[in-house]
Order: sequence, then C-alpha cells, then structure tokens
Amino acid sequence: MKTIYDFNAKSLQGKDVDLAEFKGKVIVVVNTASKCGFTPQYEGLERLYEKYKDQGLMILGFPCNQFGKQEPGSAKDIQEGCLINYGVTFRMFEKIDVNGENEHPLFTFLKKEQGGWFNNKIKWNFTKFLIDRNGNAIKRYAPIVKPEKMEETILELL
Repeated sequence: MKTIYDFNAKSLQGKDVDLAEFKGKVIVVVNTASKCGFTPQYEGLERLYEKYKDQGLMILGFPCNQFGKQEPGSAKDIQEGCLINYGVTFRMFEKIDVNGENEHPLFTFLKKEQGGWFNNKIKWNFTKFLIDRNGNAIKRYAPIVKPEKMEETILELL
C-alpha cells in the first residue's frame, strides 16, 4: 500500500526531495498561490508550523498556477513573496499542477486517498491534506477552511 513516503518532489530551490525524509512526522500538504484570496492562510499555516514543529509537524507547500493564474511568478518570486509577505519558514516546493494530465503524482495519490465532494479534483488553491505519522492521508480540507480549524486534529495526531 502506498503512502506519501513513496513520492519525490523538487524543492523551490530545484533539489530533489524524497518525502520519506518526513517519516514519523504529521504533515500538512497544501497547494498554494501568492495572488489568491486565500493567500493570507500562509500566516495561519506558519503559526501552526512554529507552534508544533518541535512536536513533529511539517507543512509542505506546493505552489500552483492552475486556478485563476494566481501563481504566475518564478521560483525566486515565490520564495521572496512567501518570506517577505508572510514570514514562511516551512518547506516550499516548485510550482506544480494538481489536476490534469501533468498533475504531480503526489496529488494524484492524495486525491485518490481523500476525494472531494463531487469528484476528486482540487477545486482551488489552499486545499489542504493532513497526513498521519505513518504517511497516510487521513483528511482533506477545502480552501475555505482556515488552518486554525485543523489544529485540534493535528494535536490528536501529534
């Protein structure tokens, strides 16, 4: 049976990252965008990360330009925007597709494990997946759900 640990992704700096390096952590995987109405969720995600990283929480951000062209920038633009505007210190990865023929295999897996209401497609930026310490996707959160609303479940998993 597959887990999140069976996948790799490229960091925002272009380095290949084996997600198995996060074994034993509670993980939030989120598709992000810097010009989205939900972009202020970076602040809530960063607060959760700062509060619980020492207990084993990881947040993995995956920029995506598939929804309203809300992530048009380069890797450098994304990195600078996240840091300067929101103080993001959690891990960010290179821009990917989360739907369609070029979607990243990680998101194919996550959508299969935690489908949406009407179909499995990601509907918009800031869809969040909660992963347990064994690498299993256990919950999917819609973009409108603020990061703070995940805190209780995160605490149960930590």
